[in-house]
Amino acid sequence: MKKLFLPFLLLFVLIIAACGNKTEDKAEDTSADKNSEPATITYESEDGPVEVPANPQKVIVLGSFAGNVMSLDVPLVGVDAWAKMNPRFDSTLKNVEEVTDEDIEKIIELEPDLIIGLSTAKNIDKLKEIAPTITFTYGKVDYLTQHLEIGKLLNKEKEAKAWVDDFKKRASTAGDEIRAKIGEDTTVSVIENFNKDLYVYGDHWGRGTEILYQEMKLKMPKKVEESVLKDGYYALSQEVLPDYAGDYVILSKFSDGDTSFQKTKTYKNIPAVKNGHVYEANANEFYFNDPITLEYQLEFFKDHFLGK
Repeated sequence: MKKLFLPFLLLFVLIIAACGNKTEDKAEDTSADKNSEPATITYESEDGPVEVPANPQKVIVLGSFAGNVMSLDVPLVGVDAWAKMNPRFDSTLKNVEEVTDEDIEKIIELEPDLIIGLSTAKNIDKLKEIAPTITFTYGKVDYLTQHLEIGKLLNKEKEAKAWVDDFKKRASTAGDEIRAKIGEDTTVSVIENFNKDLYVYGDHWGRGTEILYQEMKLKMPKKVEESVLKDGYYALSQEVLPDYAGDYVILSKFSDGDTSFQKTKTYKNIPAVKNGHVYEANANEFYFNDPITLEYQLEFFKDHFLGK
């Protein structure tokens, strides 16, 4: 009996050992999978390859791109004053610090793992000593390619591309509907008051211009087209404002800027004004061309042009 029992006992021990080894192997495989996720990625910046976090958790944005980062659900710890002034960003930026490119000590205290800014920022060398710092030249690439680049930087290129593809379709469809309603040759101007000055904008300077002119294929007045070719925007005097006003005017309006021009006969006699074709927007929330702002601008245009 003992002779029969011993082989069974030995077989049982071997089976248990084998199961234990499989469990250990599985645990090792799981651990290996976790360890295979890189802590950093290499981003090809304008200045060459830079090693950045694969999953940044404490990002500082020092110009223009806060909305891009927010739209990709990446945590921010610091942004510039323009982002803090945007009412559409309030809920997300409530506990985020306001910083500038000169607040070096404050930036150090925030312990960022990534800093994003414009190529014109000050103290870039000092910022690079604090955390990987990536800068972009405004307007070097188009506004949607810019979002794709930020998606690459944040290791979220797939999410960025999905949004871009979807947005282009929706904006183009809305443009078809608007042109069908107002006419193919109807013109639209984007004008803004800033401090005591007036500006008119081309097709790539925020304020909804990218949507109106690039995606919706709406036309700007010839006078505007000629004036904004060089810089993308053009300063106006009140006296010549009628020459730059299209059949429709998008007025990006700063409430603390000079609005006295709207009380003049020159302004009131502009056909777009007399026809009720001036659509006023809050400049603080209309200023940028990030996905959050673009979504708002698209709805603004659909609502005002189409009544949707």
